[in-house]
Order: sequence, then C-alpha cells, then structure tokens
Amino acid sequence: MFPPGLYALADDTARPEMPVLAQIQALLSGGVRVLQLRLKRTQGAAAVALARQAVAQARAARALLLINDRVDWALLSHADGVHVGEEDLRPEEARQLLGPQALVGVTVRSAEEAQAARAAGADYVGLGPIFPPRSKQVEAPLLGLAGLARVVVASPLPVVAIGGIGLASMRGVARAGAHGAAVVSDLLGAEDIAGRARLLQEEFLRGVQERGIPDA
Repeated sequence: MFPPGLYALADDTARPEMPVLAQIQALLSGGVRVLQLRLKRTQGAAAVALARQAVAQARAARALLLINDRVDWALLSHADGVHVGEEDLRPEEARQLLGPQALVGVTVRSAEEAQAARAAGADYVGLGPIFPPRSKQVEAPLLGLAGLARVVVASPLPVVAIGGIGLASMRGVARAGAHGAAVVSDLLGAEDIAGRARLLQEEFLRGVQERGIPDA
C-alpha cells in the first residue's frame, strides 16, 4: 500500500494552462508520495508518452504513480498501478493484466461495494462523493463525514475519500478514519501548489492524531 494522507491528482483538464508534468513536479516538490494521473484531453500515443514521463518523474522522487481508468496506459508506462471506476475494466481484469505487484484501486459508493472490490482483487477503494465534487460531475448521493466513517468501519480495504475535499475538510476526513484523501481542485487551483500540498498533508496527519478524541 501507499502511505496515509494526501492522494494527489494531476489532471490535464483541471488547469489547462499548466502542463501535467509541471503539475507533477510541483506536487512532488510539496512532498506528495502518491499521485494519480488523470488524462481526459490527452489521448492515444501522446497519453502513453506522457504517462511514461510522469512515471519517471515519480520514481526519481520515490513516489508512487497510478493511472486513472486506463489499464493499458498503466501497463505500457510501467506505472505503479491503476484506479478504475464504474465504467472501466473490472478490478479482477486489471489485476490479471498488471500482475500481483501492481496497486489496483476501485471507486465505490458503499461498504458492500468495498467488500466486492476486495473479493475482486483490489488493494484499496476510493469512496465518494464525500462532498460536492468540483472537478467533475458525479451522479451519486453525498456521503458526508458520517457516511465516510460508517463505510470505513465496515470496509475490508483501506479507504481513500474522494469528492470536494480541501484544506478545510482534510482534518475531518482523517478523523473519520480514511487512509487517504484525494484532492484535485483545492490543490491544483492553488497559487503555490507545493505549499498547498504540504498544508493538506499536515492537516490530514493532525486529524489522524485526533482520531477517537470526542468533539468539543
């Protein structure tokens, strides 16, 4: 698995004026140790070439890089793994293609889906939306922190919270028991991405320290 805390996304649609490789460099400079590469505008051979460069950047910084959705791109770029959604290859198929050492994450909406993901060979689940997402539209009920906490208790796999998470909610997500928190807009929209990454990680770790402490 990967270390707890900030699960950062580099996205070619979130900040089009900033190349993805520049986003990744800023994230790595901020101490990010697990990244997901989400490419929607870049396709085909250009996407594979970009993914290979991103993997090299991450490896040089001893960080993990996973590919969003595209198992073929993850395979061709020698990424550390893949994160698949409801409309992508099933996790057992991703595992078959990528092998036992790869990280496979699956988007889920409930504890029951998390249990099914484990049976299918996933290593972790991305649970959401916790709050209203800002980077893409998701047709699913909001879980909130209470819903996140309920699923965390029942999930057999580590949970990465997804959906609308930022600096103001990072500590609460950690207190709810999440292994990590995926952040896009709050992170890539910052003027100082590296500095924002450090603040987000610090807030998450504060929340971990506060787990089990009743609210005042």
